[in-house]
Amino acid sequence: MKKILVTYAVQGEFSEIKWEDAQVYYIRTGIGKVKSAYYLTEVLSQFQPDLVINMGTAGTVNHKVGDIFVCQKFIDRDMHKLEGLGLDFELATSELLEEKGYCQNWKGLKGVCNTGDSFMTEVSDFEGDVVDMEAYAQAFVCNAKKIPFISVKYVTDIIGQNSVKHWEDKLVDARNGLSHFFNVLNESI
Repeated sequence: MKKILVTYAVQGEFSEIKWEDAQVYYIRTGIGKVKSAYYLTEVLSQFQPDLVINMGTAGTVNHKVGDIFVCQKFIDRDMHKLEGLGLDFELATSELLEEKGYCQNWKGLKGVCNTGDSFMTEVSDFEGDVVDMEAYAQAFVCNAKKIPFISVKYVTDIIGQNSVKHWEDKLVDARNGLSHFFNVLNESI
């Protein structure tokens, strides 16, 4: 039986996954790249999952509230600012997922997740479909440990349109949307 570790940042994003062919474990990582990477690393040191799934909420500019993105490519927007120094700021997790045959037929919009340590409230120049505060860090840790990683993001807010208030108001919708995504649309890994 496959062991799956599901990460989420805040309790409002949590949705239970019920798959017959997997043991599912959960960890709340907290908000931000540092906390997220730390708590994920601690759990991975003790528990060797076959797959890590990050579920949560995200903002966007070019899409709509309620869209669900399945992300296998990640950008660190904080490090992207230092691109001229030759620092890495992008990574993809698709190779390990394909190698293991995980999540290959999941329904949802394929997207790029842009991660940074700030809640984006104003439209700015960034690459990607959705923005969050944890996924890149988790993808980095999982890639370093050779553990397949995927992130599923429910769009709660349009950046620049009172994002914080809309995010808070949409947490219940996000939880319901993520539950439907995992337990109805995608009934297994």
